[in-house]
Amino acid sequence: MRTLAASTLVFLVALMHAGSASAQSLSCGGTLSGVGDSKFSVVQKCGEPMSKEFVCVPRPQVAWVLSPYPGAPAQQVVTQACVPMEDWVYHRGQGNFLGIVRFYNGTIESVRDGERVR
Repeated sequence: MRTLAASTLVFLVALMHAGSASAQSLSCGGTLSGVGDSKFSVVQKCGEPMSKEFVCVPRPQVAWVLSPYPGAPAQQVVTQACVPMEDWVYHRGQGNFLGIVRFYNGTIESVRDGERVR
């Protein structure tokens, strides 16, 4: 019985993780733009966005700090670094969610839904 409960828990955690890891794409005129596509490719498929915004996305960064004491080990320090990215917003039509495409280094890093257009 305990093994069944543990197996079920592992399955549910794996299922939740798999759902959150799935990448979304932006559909434009029957073609899809997704993670890894270039800005040029997105403009060719979808046209110009209704807005563009530069954003600073905090990401953890690990650094090693040397100890001032001879022979003492270095210490690991985690800080938040600003990673510059660009968000493009696409209007998908009345009743649909806005499409938000985030670019990092000129390629799509993620696609997500924004607010519903009324």
